[in-house]
Amino acid sequence: MKIAILSGSVYGAAEDVARRAAEVFEQSGFEAWHKPGVALDELLAFAPEAVLVVTSTTGMGELPGNIQNLYYALRDRFPAWTGMPGAVIALGDSSYDVFCGGGEQMRELLLELGVREVVPMLRLDASETVTPDEDAQPWLAELIKLLKA
Repeated sequence: MKIAILSGSVYGAAEDVARRAAEVFEQSGFEAWHKPGVALDELLAFAPEAVLVVTSTTGMGELPGNIQNLYYALRDRFPAWTGMPGAVIALGDSSYDVFCGGGEQMRELLLELGVREVVPMLRLDASETVTPDEDAQPWLAELIKLLKA
Protein backbone atom coordinates (compact mmCIF):
# COMPACT_ATOMS: atom_id res chain seq x y z
CA MET A 1 0.00 0.00 0.00
CA LYS A 2 1.23 3.47 -0.89
CA ILE A 3 0.95 6.03 1.91
CA ALA A 4 1.66 9.73 1.53
CA ILE A 5 2.93 11.41 4.68
CA LEU A 6 2.26 15.14 4.56
CA SER A 7 3.88 17.42 7.09
CA GLY A 8 3.78 20.98 8.31
CA SER A 9 6.35 22.18 10.78
CA VAL A 10 7.64 25.41 12.29
CA TYR A 11 10.65 24.28 14.32
CA GLY A 12 11.10 20.76 12.92
CA ALA A 13 9.34 18.54 15.46
CA ALA A 14 6.52 17.59 13.07
CA GLU A 15 9.10 16.86 10.34
CA ASP A 16 10.92 14.55 12.77
CA VAL A 17 7.68 12.72 13.56
CA ALA A 18 6.85 12.44 9.83
CA ARG A 19 10.32 11.11 8.95
CA ARG A 20 10.11 8.55 11.74
CA ALA A 21 6.61 7.55 10.62
CA ALA A 22 7.89 7.02 7.07
CA GLU A 23 10.61 4.70 8.42
CA VAL A 24 8.09 2.73 10.48
CA PHE A 25 5.73 2.37 7.51
CA GLU A 26 8.58 1.24 5.23
CA GLN A 27 9.68 -1.35 7.82
CA SER A 28 6.06 -2.59 7.87
CA GLY A 29 5.99 -3.18 4.12
CA PHE A 30 4.33 0.03 2.96
CA GLU A 31 5.59 2.32 0.21
CA ALA A 32 5.87 5.48 2.29
CA TRP A 33 6.44 8.85 0.66
CA HIS A 34 7.29 11.98 2.62
CA LYS A 35 8.33 15.23 1.01
CA PRO A 36 8.13 18.43 3.07
CA GLY A 37 6.56 21.35 1.22
CA VAL A 38 5.09 19.08 -1.44
CA ALA A 39 2.89 20.55 -4.18
CA LEU A 40 -0.50 18.99 -4.85
CA ASP A 41 0.45 17.86 -8.36
CA GLU A 42 3.47 15.97 -6.96
CA LEU A 43 1.25 14.37 -4.34
CA LEU A 44 -1.37 13.33 -6.88
CA ALA A 45 1.36 11.92 -9.16
CA PHE A 46 2.41 9.62 -6.30
CA ALA A 47 -1.22 8.33 -6.29
CA PRO A 48 -1.47 7.53 -2.57
CA GLU A 49 -3.75 4.78 -1.32
CA ALA A 50 -3.66 6.21 2.22
CA VAL A 51 -2.68 9.53 3.75
CA LEU A 52 -1.13 10.59 7.05
CA VAL A 53 -0.82 14.25 7.97
CA VAL A 54 1.65 15.32 10.66
CA THR A 55 1.43 19.00 11.51
CA SER A 56 2.25 21.42 14.25
CA THR A 57 0.25 24.53 15.07
CA THR A 58 1.46 28.11 14.90
CA GLY A 59 0.23 31.59 15.73
CA MET A 60 -3.37 31.62 16.88
CA GLY A 61 -3.99 27.98 15.98
CA GLU A 62 -3.05 28.10 12.30
CA LEU A 63 -1.21 25.70 10.04
CA PRO A 64 2.54 26.23 9.56
CA GLY A 65 3.53 28.11 6.42
CA ASN A 66 5.12 25.09 4.75
CA ILE A 67 1.82 23.19 4.55
CA GLN A 68 -0.58 26.07 3.90
CA ASN A 69 -0.20 25.98 0.10
CA LEU A 70 -1.02 22.27 0.05
CA TYR A 71 -4.01 22.83 2.36
CA TYR A 72 -5.46 25.51 0.07
CA ALA A 73 -4.74 23.47 -3.07
CA LEU A 74 -6.52 20.44 -1.59
CA ARG A 75 -9.44 22.60 -0.53
CA ASP A 76 -9.72 24.30 -3.92
CA ARG A 77 -9.13 21.31 -6.20
CA PHE A 78 -10.87 18.68 -4.06
CA PRO A 79 -9.16 15.46 -5.24
CA ALA A 80 -11.26 12.29 -5.41
CA TRP A 81 -10.20 10.78 -2.09
CA THR A 82 -13.61 9.46 -0.98
CA GLY A 83 -13.09 6.33 1.08
CA MET A 84 -9.28 6.65 1.19
CA PRO A 85 -7.98 5.72 4.65
CA GLY A 86 -6.22 8.49 6.52
CA ALA A 87 -5.17 9.87 9.87
CA VAL A 88 -3.68 12.96 11.49
CA ILE A 89 -0.98 13.55 14.09
CA ALA A 90 -1.25 17.03 15.58
CA LEU A 91 1.52 18.69 17.55
CA GLY A 92 0.63 21.56 19.83
CA ASP A 93 1.10 23.10 23.23
CA SER A 94 -1.81 22.97 25.67
CA SER A 95 -0.60 26.15 27.37
CA TYR A 96 -1.84 28.10 24.31
CA ASP A 97 -5.46 29.09 23.75
CA VAL A 98 -5.82 26.88 20.67
CA PHE A 99 -4.40 23.39 21.20
CA CYS A 100 -3.55 21.44 18.03
CA GLY A 101 -5.50 23.83 15.79
CA GLY A 102 -3.38 23.03 12.74
CA GLY A 103 -4.16 19.35 13.09
CA GLU A 104 -7.86 20.10 13.56
CA GLN A 105 -7.87 22.13 10.31
CA MET A 106 -6.22 19.30 8.36
CA ARG A 107 -8.51 16.69 9.91
CA GLU A 108 -11.61 18.67 8.97
CA LEU A 109 -10.35 19.10 5.40
CA LEU A 110 -9.59 15.39 5.03
CA LEU A 111 -13.09 14.53 6.25
CA GLU A 112 -14.57 17.01 3.74
CA LEU A 113 -12.55 15.27 1.01
CA GLY A 114 -14.16 11.98 2.04
CA VAL A 115 -11.08 10.49 3.68
CA ARG A 116 -12.03 7.72 6.13
CA GLU A 117 -10.44 8.42 9.51
CA VAL A 118 -8.82 5.12 10.51
CA VAL A 119 -7.91 6.12 14.07
CA PRO A 120 -8.78 9.25 16.06
CA MET A 121 -6.36 12.15 15.69
CA LEU A 122 -3.29 11.90 17.90
CA ARG A 123 -2.59 15.08 19.86
CA LEU A 124 0.99 15.46 21.07
CA ASP A 125 1.46 18.14 23.72
CA ALA A 126 4.80 19.97 23.71
CA SER A 127 4.29 20.89 27.36
CA GLU A 128 4.27 17.18 28.25
CA THR A 129 6.83 15.62 25.90
CA VAL A 130 10.22 16.30 24.38
CA THR A 131 10.16 13.13 22.22
CA PRO A 132 7.04 13.33 20.05
CA ASP A 133 8.54 10.94 17.48
CA GLU A 134 8.81 8.29 20.22
CA ASP A 135 5.42 9.12 21.75
CA ALA A 136 3.72 8.58 18.38
CA GLN A 137 4.98 4.97 18.05
CA PRO A 138 2.08 3.10 19.76
CA TRP A 139 -0.46 5.13 17.78
CA LEU A 140 1.44 4.47 14.52
CA ALA A 141 1.53 0.73 15.32
CA GLU A 142 -2.25 0.77 15.70
CA LEU A 143 -2.70 2.70 12.45
CA ILE A 144 -0.47 0.25 10.57
CA LYS A 145 -2.37 -2.73 12.02
CA LEU A 146 -5.71 -1.27 10.93
CA LEU A 147 -4.46 -0.33 7.45
CA LYS A 148 -3.24 -3.89 6.93
CA ALA A 149 -6.52 -5.43 8.13
